[in-house]
Amino acid sequence: MADIDAAEFRTLYARCRHAAAAAGPLGSALDRIVPDRVVAAAAEVRTGTTVSLAAPVETAPGPDNPEPAGHRMTGTVAGEIDESGLQFARDRFAMNVHGDADSHLDALCHVIYNGTLFGGADAGMVKPEGAQTLSVALARDGIVGRGVLLDIPRLRGVPWLEPGEQVTAEELAAAEAAQGVRVGTGDLLFVRVGHRRRRAERGAWDAAAARAGLHPYAMDFVAERRVAVLGGDGNNDVAPSTTEDVAFPIHVLAVHAMGIHLLDYLQFEDLVPVCEQQRRWSFLCVVAPLRFSGATGSPVNPIAVM
Repeated sequence: MADIDAAEFRTLYARCRHAAAAAGPLGSALDRIVPDRVVAAAAEVRTGTTVSLAAPVETAPGPDNPEPAGHRMTGTVAGEIDESGLQFARDRFAMNVHGDADSHLDALCHVIYNGTLFGGADAGMVKPEGAQTLSVALARDGIVGRGVLLDIPRLRGVPWLEPGEQVTAEELAAAEAAQGVRVGTGDLLFVRVGHRRRRAERGAWDAAAARAGLHPYAMDFVAERRVAVLGGDGNNDVAPSTTEDVAFPIHVLAVHAMGIHLLDYLQFEDLVPVCEQQRRWSFLCVVAPLRFSGATGSPVNPIAVM
């Protein structure tokens, strides 16, 4: 697929930004999840089945995870346990939130483009002590709405997309038709490329250098449908980038141009068989990031409720 030059990308960026502005006041796309849509999303629950969309947190280094999460016990472990009385096991956890292995949410302060944040906010508001604006605190009350999964390997008849392959807007529409579902305003859109299945069957690789993702023009579909959140089982961006001078065009278009929170490195391998069994690809989805003011993102464990 042909590369996108700098001029083409500027045009696409302007179109996405205009689409976001035309949808209403230039606030976070989360504003599209109004109470009535949450109530409607609750009607998606039919069997009470719950499925995690997060991958297990990994503490061992690997080709795609050179800085894994740190976990250590801080007290009352084997050798310290009394035979009587009360004690507590304790531990400590630390994570590089924006790595290439663990499931996480990107806050709107995560993407700095041409010296600014989303909506033209001053990037200088991202200070050493934390972001003073557009942090993950915007989602402090959780993200609850109608989730829709579009399975691109299923559409193509393959187990996964190979690193470097891109998902087009036309494929997103074709997946809708094939799965009998339609993405609408305020939905949480999840796009499966099969990253997790490939990793499980072939082993980890340097996903920072090579991964499947969305083609930048697929964001026209996202803008048209006015989604609230975009998530993928990879980084959402393809690597290597095919856009001149922009390594992460999907991040720029989604977060910076349209105010859409991204969910990166989710896993859909548990959800797909449930969707196939129930013959539907929409569900109630609950995402609860940590309440951490000033953070540029958060580990998350999104839950699909079928």
